[in-house]
Amino acid sequence: MNTIQFFGADWCPDCQRAKAYLKENNINFNFVDVDLDKEATSKVEAINKGKRIIPTIIINDKPYTNPDNAILANSLGINKNGRVVLYGANWCPDCQRAKAYLQDNHINFQFIEVDKHDWAAKLVEETNKGKRIIPTIFIDDVAYTNPDNAILKEVLSIGHETEKRVYDSIIVGAGAAGLTASIYIQRDRFNSLILEKKNVGGNAFLTEKIENYPGFTTISGPELTQKMAEQAKTYGAKIETGVSVNAIQKTGTTFSVTTNMGQYESKTVVLALGSTYRKLGIPNEEDLIGAGIHFCATCDGAFYRDKEIIVIGGGNSALEEGVFLAKFCKKVTIVNRNNEFSASQTYIEKLPSIKNIETYMNKESVEFIKSDKGNFKGLKIKDVKSGETQELYADGAFIFIGLIPNTDSIKDFIQLNKQGFITTTGLAETNVKGIFAAGDCREGAIAQVAAATGEGVLASYGVRQYFK
Repeated sequence: MNTIQFFGADWCPDCQRAKAYLKENNINFNFVDVDLDKEATSKVEAINKGKRIIPTIIINDKPYTNPDNAILANSLGINKNGRVVLYGANWCPDCQRAKAYLQDNHINFQFIEVDKHDWAAKLVEETNKGKRIIPTIFIDDVAYTNPDNAILKEVLSIGHETEKRVYDSIIVGAGAAGLTASIYIQRDRFNSLILEKKNVGGNAFLTEKIENYPGFTTISGPELTQKMAEQAKTYGAKIETGVSVNAIQKTGTTFSVTTNMGQYESKTVVLALGSTYRKLGIPNEEDLIGAGIHFCATCDGAFYRDKEIIVIGGGNSALEEGVFLAKFCKKVTIVNRNNEFSASQTYIEKLPSIKNIETYMNKESVEFIKSDKGNFKGLKIKDVKSGETQELYADGAFIFIGLIPNTDSIKDFIQLNKQGFITTTGLAETNVKGIFAAGDCREGAIAQVAAATGEGVLASYGVRQYFK
């Protein structure tokens, strides 16, 4: 049968995104939790050259490493007007004709070679009363035996004009800022569409515990942002995940938002693009990312249960994640290049009471150390004052040294500062009238969930004023 093996974990944001997309499109799959199955972990590492990258999804013996929704759509034949699965063979002229027609009209289809899969050949024979006729094409589970292009055109509505919806506002990013903006925009009786390249929640989703959000003494990032998403949907917002924005263009009074999943139209745009983790830029870092070097304790910490790890950084994220990792790691070594932590006093005061946390102050990270086999072995550090170096050995490392705004896709259209943050004036207005910015991607923003919600409110007021 058409088998899909899904190797992942429940805590993994991209796994949740991919699982949701498969379920939404009624795609059956076998989910294997790599935290509970050592053989599965080994298989993932073997596929990804030693790196533990999830989700790793195997579709008919072909592995896909952390595929986005566009790749899943392409490999599984998922389209807005139906799922298309083509059973055929490369030597078959009619199969080539059908494939070319679908490709020319930008129809995703899953191609399954009957010569390579006995179950596929059997399915074709059962469908065609014992005859092995190819191509046999299933469109939304309805079989079409060697359909000509005219039939494909009719069934898939190729070339038929469809009405395009123009939204009042498209919000790029489903973090706290984007979700809040949507809630306020919807309450103002404007309709909004949220486009998110990964999962709802942004960086907050990766936070195991939030203790400084008003109204909650403590709450997990996923729980808090899920509540925001539910509220936005209650007011009528639409949220699409797995959608990466490639470009934005203004055409007359509306904006065309080009993505990996197609083109969308809106009267205004709110850029709540968020940020990604900053790297150290030292030797061996790139080679070991995902194979010993990580940026999210909630995502990858479980791989290091009862092992020793290094945390690099001195701010809130470094100490918060370090304390979290100490709960199940054998030892946590925190390396800070300054003589004091820049984190909140609350986090600093926790450290002395945690016996398996050791700190190295005034130490600069200069190189990651590899073993003879090329695996992660440790970190070489240098004393900022004396210049003396030493090597720290561990099973893995987590880097928390700040964030970089996700603004590459709009840098030629929107004004940015030297660091890549979006510059704004007034009610979160960018240099392009009708486009607003909120959250971590905006110059001067504070990278905290509570602050991000305020940013979303500010942008929503900008949208309201624009329509006035």
